[in-house]
Amino acid sequence: MTTHYPGAEDFLPQRQNLASLRSAVQDCRGCDLYATAIQAVFGEGLRRSRLIMIGEQPGDVEDHTGRPFTGPAGRLLDKALVQAGIERSEVFLTNAVKHFRFRTRGATGKRRIHQTPSQSQVNACRPWLEAELDVVKPEGAVVLGSVAGKSIFGPDFTVGSHRGTVGELPGRPIWSVSTIHPSAALRAENRAVLYEGLVADLELAARTLAS
Repeated sequence: MTTHYPGAEDFLPQRQNLASLRSAVQDCRGCDLYATAIQAVFGEGLRRSRLIMIGEQPGDVEDHTGRPFTGPAGRLLDKALVQAGIERSEVFLTNAVKHFRFRTRGATGKRRIHQTPSQSQVNACRPWLEAELDVVKPEGAVVLGSVAGKSIFGPDFTVGSHRGTVGELPGRPIWSVSTIHPSAALRAENRAVLYEGLVADLELAARTLAS
């Protein structure tokens, strides 16, 4: 059974800039994820970054720090960015979903294991991502993983059918490059191959940005 949520639209501030959005997102009740997460994790970067990178959702570390891509996947992304010739400080980093979805494990129930957000939760959070795009106005976007892709391109999105080419975000003059989420390269047996593919896709984004 699909759960329908009210969505984030009513929680956006009337006057939108990065500061007002970052403050307002903490009060968002657009879906149920706020009830168990420590905090919402808003995007981070320059107000006029030429490139935005969109991941899935905050992880355990990000839920504690309040900053995107500060956990293991973020460190791997940092390494890949260096190899691709992209400065992290010049990129706006965010996620399609602003709260951490997890389940607990272990005798104490304190170990929090990542769970993929449902499409309904992704859809409910979409207004925050749209607002970030409206304020930052990037030239290009790197879409990291299937959850981010489904938020932007719809539920039929697959990374495999989009990567390796330069596309465009629907309804926006923003070019896009799709690739795996760096967490996929952390978990897989063929992590070296996946990491090389991630770097290659980031290099494509770097070349597109330069041109």
